[in-house]
Amino acid sequence: MDLNNNANTSIGCTVNECRHHTNNDYCSLNHINVVTSSNSSHADTIQCTDCASFEKK
Repeated sequence: MDLNNNANTSIGCTVNECRHHTNNDYCSLNHINVVTSSNSSHADTIQCTDCASFEKK
């Protein structure tokens, strides 16, 4: 499936395993949800955040 036509160029993504990843390193969603990581009580580094919109291909 070619997802390049649905690429949202405002959201870059290099996670090939995500259902919403496009072949040109963008996300096909209109928006994403970023949350505090499950192993952190608050976000003070990039490692403390997760993309909650991720869906495995």
